[in-house]
Amino acid sequence: MQNKRREFLKLAGITGIGLVGTGIVPAMATLPESEVPKSGAASELSPMNRFPRMMQDYVAEHVDKSLTVSRKKRAALSTKAAAEDYVREVRSKIAQCFGPWPEKSPLNARITGVIERDAYKIEKVIFDSRPGFPITANLYVPKGRQFPLPGVVGTCGHGDPAKATPIYQSFAQGLARQGYVVLIFDPIGQGERVQLLSEALKPLKGIGVPEHNYTGRQMILNGEHLSSWFTWDCIRCVDYLLGRPEVDPKHIGVTGNSGGGTQATWFCGVEPRLTMAAPSCFVVGFEQNLKNELPADIEQCPPKAISLGLDHLDFIAAMAPKPVILLAQEKDFFDVRGAEKNYAELKKLYKLLGAEDNIQFFAGPEYHGFSKHNREAMYSWFNRVTKVSNLQSEPDLIVEEEKALWCTPNGQIGESKPKTLAIYTKDYSVKYKSQRGQPKGEELKKRIRAVLNMAAVSGVPSYDILRPISGRQYPKKYTASYLVETERGIKIPVYRLSDTDLVSRPPLGIKRAILYVSHLSADEELRSEALIKDLISAEPQSAVYACDVRGTGESKPNTCGDDFFGSYGNDYFYSAYSIMLNSTYTGQKTFDLMRIIDWLKSCGHTEVHLVGKGWGAIPATFAAVLSDTVKQVSLKNALSSYSDIAENAEFNWPLSTLVPGILKQFDLPDCYLELASKKLVQIEPVGAAGV
Repeated sequence: MQNKRREFLKLAGITGIGLVGTGIVPAMATLPESEVPKSGAASELSPMNRFPRMMQDYVAEHVDKSLTVSRKKRAALSTKAAAEDYVREVRSKIAQCFGPWPEKSPLNARITGVIERDAYKIEKVIFDSRPGFPITANLYVPKGRQFPLPGVVGTCGHGDPAKATPIYQSFAQGLARQGYVVLIFDPIGQGERVQLLSEALKPLKGIGVPEHNYTGRQMILNGEHLSSWFTWDCIRCVDYLLGRPEVDPKHIGVTGNSGGGTQATWFCGVEPRLTMAAPSCFVVGFEQNLKNELPADIEQCPPKAISLGLDHLDFIAAMAPKPVILLAQEKDFFDVRGAEKNYAELKKLYKLLGAEDNIQFFAGPEYHGFSKHNREAMYSWFNRVTKVSNLQSEPDLIVEEEKALWCTPNGQIGESKPKTLAIYTKDYSVKYKSQRGQPKGEELKKRIRAVLNMAAVSGVPSYDILRPISGRQYPKKYTASYLVETERGIKIPVYRLSDTDLVSRPPLGIKRAILYVSHLSADEELRSEALIKDLISAEPQSAVYACDVRGTGESKPNTCGDDFFGSYGNDYFYSAYSIMLNSTYTGQKTFDLMRIIDWLKSCGHTEVHLVGKGWGAIPATFAAVLSDTVKQVSLKNALSSYSDIAENAEFNWPLSTLVPGILKQFDLPDCYLELASKKLVQIEPVGAAGV
């Protein structure tokens, strides 16, 4: 077998490649450079992109299908008992998105300083959300009042410096001046809680959005999700507040704006100790944001939520009939129309529960932010509930310097070398590695299907024959293009290379086929990837095909500002929605390949040599393990292991290539060992740093 592999490598002009399953460590391959095209050459051709709306339409259809069921259920509510059942149901569903919670560990609270002001004091507080994982917070305690007083958790948006941001200081101080004990804390990755720091305490991946989407990607490999970690921090904040004698447990509220509005919304769905809430500039709806092509941070995309029929308003419904005011802004990028619709539906629910006055809506006249208009609406609402004050307007405020509010000596908790999110992620990965064993055979296939949450594959997919492509300068003279429908709404372009003109269906009678799965664009890589020429040379009798899986190449989306690679780009956008649909982008792409292999088999190709490059090597690996039609596998720039990403501070793989919870079940090396029997060849494998 090894001699046959070496013969293939020799024919292909490839040297220095390790053989998986032989004990030889994969080495770097030496490949001949592609010819530099002359005038009118391939480098001057634009990649084809004929189906840029496919992913937007596909995801929109699935989101609408799931949420329509919930809309109809709410519309059918007509009695108090039915409304109560609905509230219990959404609470149960939300628990599936966020639970199970970790065991509560000691808070180990400490006060590192106090600022004395005329009507309140500010305590600089640090306590542990999880063992060795500290929260930095400011506690605003009113003076000259009779305790206990209502408590409020203040959640911060994505701006830096988080709790010291003037608009967030303002609502905390405004509440304290009216008689509320307010705990406002730094979210993960912001303020004094930046997780990825240099020795000089400078952010390595940015603050807020960039770090959230970086660490949030990494942790999903262990089945963790940043939305749960953010919400758990809120739960521990209530634990801290209720441990203070100044706080009245009968009145515990939450308010926050933007990313803080997200935290407040999720918190409403999980925390029974809350008695009132005022989320600002967030509650719009997953579907509304999708239609508006508005990506969100990874912590704003809880797993399974949409598949369970949950939308933003359901997290508020879970708190019903307790008092909630939804705050919005007329000029916000978060669509105020969505907030109005949510309010109308919640109003009906609250009315059935006999508490119509306990839900309210206010839209300020400004742009995105916790403006004075919205803060005053929040004060008025909380005062209506608690009767602690009858103030109608915001009192005079004194905005503190950021440095004055630091809980740490130099403005970063990282200075004390606490446990970080990256350390937790690495520790979980190491733990699961020792627990999961080394699945193989049918057990490995079973785990792959479960983790990818793939639909069953059966039958032969239909296909269209597209107009012939000319002048693309592919390795063979002629090309036929086929559009294979892998499922409703998904049509995958497959190119058939030939020495003779092809204008109809693939010719029958050729037993063996090569199927190349692109990294980013089959069209482009057919003109630039030397490996394809080598494979054609090594297997002159094989039929040669190349394809893109969904979301790449010809179906690369043009949504979200036509941005593909950015942290808020469309590749991330549909990956995040896939997770909320209890699916994975990788699983969908693997499904595409399984269907294309079925199609090839129907064309008489009973043996497939599956070749994957870069991002495409991941679904190619899974499809190769699952499909009996695949007899040989070659992978170029394939990821060495998912644990390498989970355990490495630096990685460069997008969310679309990562699989939630995979490290609890298996890792890519398990697949590579399984594929040794299919003559797996690894060419220039890569680690966490990526292609």
